[in-house]
Amino acid sequence: MLLSLSIRNVVLIDALDAAFDGGLCALTGETGAGKSILLGALGLAAGERADRAQVRSGADEAQAIAEFDLPTGHPAWQVIEEAGLTVEPGEPLILRRRLGEDGRSRAHVNDQPASIGLLRGLGDVLVEVHGQHDGRGLMDPRTHRTYLDSFAGHDSQLANCRKAWRGLSDAQRKLDDLVAANQASDSEQDFLRHAIEELDRLDPRPGEEAELSEERQFLQGAERALGDLQEAQQALAGEGGGLESRLNAALRGLERVRDHIGASGGNAGAALERASTAIDRALIEFAEAEGALADAAQAFDVEPGRLNEVEERLFALRGVARKHHVAPDDLAALHGQLTGQLDGIENASDRIAEAESAVKAARARYDDAAHALSRSRETAGKTLSAAVANELPPLKMDRARFRVAVNSDDAKAGPDGRDHVVFEVATNPGSPFGALDKIASGGELSRFGLALKVALAGEDDGLVLVFDEVDQGVGGAVADAVGRRLKRLAASGQTLVVTHSPQVAALADHHWQIVKTDDGRGGVRTTLVKLDGEARREEIARMLSGADITDAARAQADALMAVEA
Repeated sequence: MLLSLSIRNVVLIDALDAAFDGGLCALTGETGAGKSILLGALGLAAGERADRAQVRSGADEAQAIAEFDLPTGHPAWQVIEEAGLTVEPGEPLILRRRLGEDGRSRAHVNDQPASIGLLRGLGDVLVEVHGQHDGRGLMDPRTHRTYLDSFAGHDSQLANCRKAWRGLSDAQRKLDDLVAANQASDSEQDFLRHAIEELDRLDPRPGEEAELSEERQFLQGAERALGDLQEAQQALAGEGGGLESRLNAALRGLERVRDHIGASGGNAGAALERASTAIDRALIEFAEAEGALADAAQAFDVEPGRLNEVEERLFALRGVARKHHVAPDDLAALHGQLTGQLDGIENASDRIAEAESAVKAARARYDDAAHALSRSRETAGKTLSAAVANELPPLKMDRARFRVAVNSDDAKAGPDGRDHVVFEVATNPGSPFGALDKIASGGELSRFGLALKVALAGEDDGLVLVFDEVDQGVGGAVADAVGRRLKRLAASGQTLVVTHSPQVAALADHHWQIVKTDDGRGGVRTTLVKLDGEARREEIARMLSGADITDAARAQADALMAVEA
């Protein structure tokens, strides 16, 4: 639902702020008061094409802000999500458009910068205008097939067609890949064979480069490390028996001292005990150090020539990887890829024949699904045409004809079938059918749109419907019929109607008057005033009698407002 519309410096409107309600909302006023400007501003906020002429003379820029209340599940939420915008659930959606005097536009969605395309995408699912400002929804031929599909309710046929199209597309893609591979030249095949043979000999494996690099670093330092290690061993051994012999000699000397003083040595005996224990620990640590050095020396005892072998292997891996512009760890995967390519070329004939058969079968399945969908559309088109035809006479269009043209074209084949759907009309007997948006006049467009919306009742929930002078050129019973149909459409949503018909205005749930007044500075000011009670009665009486409002007009206005839709 449209909650509010704020306009700044759009054509003759310098500033206008309006709040709207649900149901049927009537907008009335004198000719030239600015009703069309107001609808143009709504279109501006909803992403319609902008014209620098919309900027009020003397202003730097025009601005239009439209605020909407979105129910859960409204299509606009998906558009917002796909665009990566953030709008919290329950928060109103605010579309803002600024148009500079140079014709450049800027757009925001809830104060987040947005493209004009995104604004239009949101506008497509938020607003549908019928009349001279239309161009969306029913008046856009690109939407007609979608409307017909929704009216037909053939979801299963549509799903079958989309599934068959995916199958056909996959089969055709596989065939195209095989044909392209089969066109490889002899030199390309020779390259593949040579590369595969080279990789076969190399037999690379993932992670091998890192292992070889680590081993190479170890081997490069092994010879020098072994010399340093031998020096350490010699230092431990020393001259004349080494450190171990001296520690053993010291320990034996301590044992002899203890034999001399006996068990009751007092403080001297305790000190000797500590010394003996320390020397024992030193002998144990010494023995462990000798063993560890021996183990290390054995580890450094590398195979002669191993460094050359490692470097040759490492450089070979890196060289082949550079040749194919891949990392060394990816060589194994490359081998499988090249093998598959060569196999595809060498066995292309058989595989192409199989792929051609698969495409033929997939196309047959798609043809069946597309034909079933076309038949369903043709049937639904006849039903919709009849429903619209029933709505035309009460709208004073009994001489007009409407049809749904469903034309199949193989060149337009796609996931939704082959059909091009257009809503066509003939406004006079004997005149040819033509596209709805090309044949009908402004008032006729609005009434055709109204008839279509009634026939499609229940579709496009969540759209704000706008009818611009749908009652143009009609009055009396026809205007009443227009009003009642608008009332029905607004029962579960919101419908705005710009009207000169008192019958339509009297049936509205809410009524606003567009007023143009002198601004006291030699210019004019347009405002939107909500009418209730006596003020609404006076406006409807004005619409009935003109500038001079009579008591009879007021009585007739009372009678119109008392009628139940």
